[in-house]
Amino acid sequence: MTVKETKLQGCFIVEPRIFEDKRGYFFESFNANKFNELTGTKTNFVQDNESFSTKGVLRGLHYQTGDYAQAKLVRVIKGKVLDVAVDIRKNSPTFSQYVAVELTEENKKQLFVPRGFAHGFVVLSETAIFSYKCDNYYNKESEGGIIYNDPSLNINWQLPEESLLVSEKDVILPKLLEAKL
Repeated sequence: MTVKETKLQGCFIVEPRIFEDKRGYFFESFNANKFNELTGTKTNFVQDNESFSTKGVLRGLHYQTGDYAQAKLVRVIKGKVLDVAVDIRKNSPTFSQYVAVELTEENKKQLFVPRGFAHGFVVLSETAIFSYKCDNYYNKESEGGIIYNDPSLNINWQLPEESLLVSEKDVILPKLLEAKL
């Protein structure tokens, strides 16, 4: 696997080594020792989540706070998404900046989203199966979010806004500067 730094400290793109032949392909999607060595972290993932969505579904921007803050390693098993991580660490030099990466079943890239970041994605293919590894357990009382179309972030979700399918819960999220971080 190779790890590429993004412009946001602690946020990495992980690319597995893929072995292909006439039978298909094989790759190691996660190896804790290699991951921690290459990223310089001591991440211990404790929960795996998976979602299925259709084209235009936008999930996010979500985060967990306090003792339940979460780092995530995300990837697409089937389909194609635009994955977004927003730095919401108030004292960070990249506060309010984001990275956006296309994750697909073909490129098999993964994005490591550290604690202190909001995360979201939009499905660009007809359907997508999305996988999350989390280093902390979900806690409803610690969840937070930022509205996906916050003008201060100016995220290009690559689809017309009228075609986005956003949950009732996500469409009423606050702007970044109004969020409880």
